[in-house]
Amino acid sequence: MTVVTIHEAKTNLSRLIARVLAGEEVTIARGKEPVVKLMPVNTPPQTKRILGTLKGKIDLDAGFWDPLPEEDLALWNGEGSSEAQ
Repeated sequence: MTVVTIHEAKTNLSRLIARVLAGEEVTIARGKEPVVKLMPVNTPPQTKRILGTLKGKIDLDAGFWDPLPEEDLALWNGEGSSEAQ
């Protein structure tokens, strides 16, 4: 972890941003006291996703892939309402 003063952060902001985007932790301190941590807006997920982890844990009804009835399909397409108007 890198700790820099506010003055150093203002002087080297572009470099510090590049370091943070490369995965480094940067803390900005007022004097010797840490006050903020510089971090990317979109942090990557901490763990990698593994495909197939729910295999055998979820069962689909036999009719899951059947076409929707016309009435339900019309509702999905925004062509009507199930409530009386």
